[in-house]
Amino acid sequence: MLSRVAERVYWMSRYLERVENTARLIGVYGELQLDLPEEAGLDWSLPLTILGQEEAYYAGDQAEGELQFLLESSQNPLSLLSTLSLARENTRTTRDVVPTEAWRAINELHLRAARDLPAMVRRPTAGVSSEIISSCHAITGILEGTMSHGPAYWFVRLGRSLERADMTTRMIDVAAAIMMTGREELRLHSNGIWRAILRALSSYQMYRQYVRRSISGTDVMTFLLLDPQFPRAVMHCVGVLERGAAALPRSRAALAKVSVLRNSLENVDLTALDHDTVHRYVDELQLEFAGLHEVIFDTWLNPMRIS
Repeated sequence: MLSRVAERVYWMSRYLERVENTARLIGVYGELQLDLPEEAGLDWSLPLTILGQEEAYYAGDQAEGELQFLLESSQNPLSLLSTLSLARENTRTTRDVVPTEAWRAINELHLRAARDLPAMVRRPTAGVSSEIISSCHAITGILEGTMSHGPAYWFVRLGRSLERADMTTRMIDVAAAIMMTGREELRLHSNGIWRAILRALSSYQMYRQYVRRSISGTDVMTFLLLDPQFPRAVMHCVGVLERGAAALPRSRAALAKVSVLRNSLENVDLTALDHDTVHRYVDELQLEFAGLHEVIFDTWLNPMRIS
């Protein structure tokens, strides 16, 4: 298939996953603010940092609040609405390989989000975010159930898995960053914070099947990083990335990069990490994800590098 088509399908998938993940984060973080006492001092600067948008926000005139900047700002190319617009455009230009039902669902989601996001800015709880998440699930189901499992399908899986693994580590980083503040009010609510992380990743029920004792940070991190069966766990995503790369030609460099990620996960001792060390470890994983994206781009998506 043409590299430009592969690139658009890959980014369509990444953008859709990013939309879902942003909606998850905003919805759960908004409820966490309501659950924790006011003296805990949680504000919207932390989600800006988690989503890598802090520098862009503070470089502007800040006329919009942090939440509006994250959700619907036309000045922010990484806002939820801007990201959804990019997913829609990448789908529109690849309608010969993407099922028509998926294009219609993405277009409808874009229209609904443009209408409903102002309400989410005013009240950032789970209502609107749940609708966006459900729509993203429906689109994922359409793609899984109606696409032939050829190259286009595997570029969808590569994009989704890479974005999903990156976001799972960012969510773990949320809890580590909160704990690193050293505030006694936050330490007293550490179980609630980890529970919110699990809920943000729709993993609470599966986690309770995996661990039948009180929630602890080490158990949550072990599950979200190392469980090979839970779809949003990083180790599971690495397995999908391996299968996806192996299904495509010229995959040696990508498979080698994925192998580095797997080794990093298999060799970590999470029981020996404090919150500061977790923060650094997660940063290293995210750099590896960025490196894998560069290999994917150079191998399959960059026409100047493809012979």
